[in-house]
Amino acid sequence: RWVMQHVRELNPTRNIRRGNAAVSELPVASKPIGSFAFDDDKGNKTTIDEWFKNSYSDGIVVLHKGKIVYERYENQMKPSTPHLLFSVTKSFTGLMAAQLAHDGKIDPNALVTQYVPELAGSAWGDMKVREVMDMTGAVRFREVYTDPTTEIFGYSWASGLLPKPPGYQGKTNVYDFLKTLQKEGEHGSGFVYRTVHSEVLGWIVSRVTNKHWADLMSDTIWQKLGMEEDAHVIVDSVGTPLQGAGLNATARDLARFGEMLRRGGEFNGQRIFAKAVLDDTFVKGGDPEKFKASGMIFRPGYSYRNQWWMLHNADGAYEASGIHGQMIHINPKAEMVVVKLASHPVAGAGFTHPMTLRAWAALAQAVKQ
Repeated sequence: RWVMQHVRELNPTRNIRRGNAAVSELPVASKPIGSFAFDDDKGNKTTIDEWFKNSYSDGIVVLHKGKIVYERYENQMKPSTPHLLFSVTKSFTGLMAAQLAHDGKIDPNALVTQYVPELAGSAWGDMKVREVMDMTGAVRFREVYTDPTTEIFGYSWASGLLPKPPGYQGKTNVYDFLKTLQKEGEHGSGFVYRTVHSEVLGWIVSRVTNKHWADLMSDTIWQKLGMEEDAHVIVDSVGTPLQGAGLNATARDLARFGEMLRRGGEFNGQRIFAKAVLDDTFVKGGDPEKFKASGMIFRPGYSYRNQWWMLHNADGAYEASGIHGQMIHINPKAEMVVVKLASHPVAGAGFTHPMTLRAWAALAQAVKQ
């Protein structure tokens, strides 16, 4: 629980500057949402406050029509504290790539090797960029957070996300590790969640823009949204950012980002993302049939596109998600944005997601009332 808020004391990072723009206001219009009662996933009554506490949450910000209606912090977290976001990072990488595709700088139908020829001998050698964006490319990369024989541990050791074990002889940076991964199955046949796709996508984004991912984040998002605090990203031994897992930011700044998306990609008269990009990602979404290949039965009816999760529910909700309980959830119909940051002891979402879905529905009902 301490680590999530103290990454810079353990890992090398690169700053994501907020710049010199005035801080954009987040008006406060508090409502008694914490006491709102709903049925949990076991049929018992609970409240938003109890769900917050019981899910090892460190911070939550709920916006309704752009105003903070509920905000709470625990575990010594403050509004100014950056929190490790894990795979919420992927959703920033995915949107930047989708915008570059819209601008004609990335061709989703091109082979990955058109942009990153270094991957010719890997699983990405015959993979299309779109298959990376939507995680339908076939690569042997198992992501079992409790099994050190799976490739997620190799990624974590190479990137520096985890300390290397005694006698470690493997790769010592992210991109060298990616080159070792091989094809398993057929590209495009189904969605399987693999963090390494996000690192490849970030490599493509950096290659076509000739910018470090952190600088691109600063230039295109952080400086434009009037963020309150700088963000930062974990980097490996040679300065490569973890574009699928390394972002650290405050709950309020993430809420500003979510509100911009809810408002159609605009902020303060500036267009941050093209409406066509957001429609393609959040309205159209991915293929729910291909999503079934993931085996994530705890996410019924979901799809995945451009590194975002679409619920395909009546409210048109979509979200970014990271292990140990990191979430940005946007509900257009309820005009609601939720940022929830946590340090849950169980990494995978399957343990908590059924309850999370009930909490999203309860929050949507609470803000409407």
